[in-house]
Amino acid sequence: MWRASVLTIFPEMFPGPLGSSLAGKALASGAWSLDVVDIRSFATDKHRTVDDTPAGGGPGMVMKADVLGRAIDATATDTRPRLLMSPRGTPLTQARIEALTRDAGVVLVCGRFEGIDERVIAARGLEEVSVGDYVLSGGEIAAMALIDACVRLLPGVMGKLASGADESFSDGLLEYPQYTRPQEFEGQPIPEILLSGDHARVAAWRQAEAEALTRAKRPDLWAIKVRQKRPKNATDG
Repeated sequence: MWRASVLTIFPEMFPGPLGSSLAGKALASGAWSLDVVDIRSFATDKHRTVDDTPAGGGPGMVMKADVLGRAIDATATDTRPRLLMSPRGTPLTQARIEALTRDAGVVLVCGRFEGIDERVIAARGLEEVSVGDYVLSGGEIAAMALIDACVRLLPGVMGKLASGADESFSDGLLEYPQYTRPQEFEGQPIPEILLSGDHARVAAWRQAEAEALTRAKRPDLWAIKVRQKRPKNATDG
């Protein structure tokens, strides 16, 4: 079973959206498990303090290394990746999600305030992961996004295995446009080729549309795709 352990000071936020839709059904069926750990329970004072003022001064508070270290030690007792949700981390990609689903699960640390003490990141081997170039109030929403992306790829969670193969980023491209009934909506018909019954032509149309969309909307992804297609001995000259 794929296991997700989440360390947070707001355990009441979970399962949240993960308790609904595909992820919720998979959780109820035992396809994956969720363990939510309250970091505050590892504090030693009566106020259950998890943060303190930043060394060197400055605004905000910083999560304490000793409290968080104890929480991690009690939770990460196996070889699952230890991930810290952080805006300075490595951007999360579909390829990384697919790799994480091949592990036994993940241990996710949700930071708060101005961040966590740098020493615990190094001492506990935390890998910093980012879901985008923006700052959230804490790591919980980012952790939910990562878990949801992983769970939907677990065997048996999606109705058809092929439904994941054609999605955005699965082949380095954005997904082609989708249509369904009614055949005409506000004067706009479904592209005729999709109603032709010619599977080869439909596949070719979808590939061309995926490439065109990627070129227009994500030139960064398209540049990577072009480099991957280029022969090894090719030059730009």
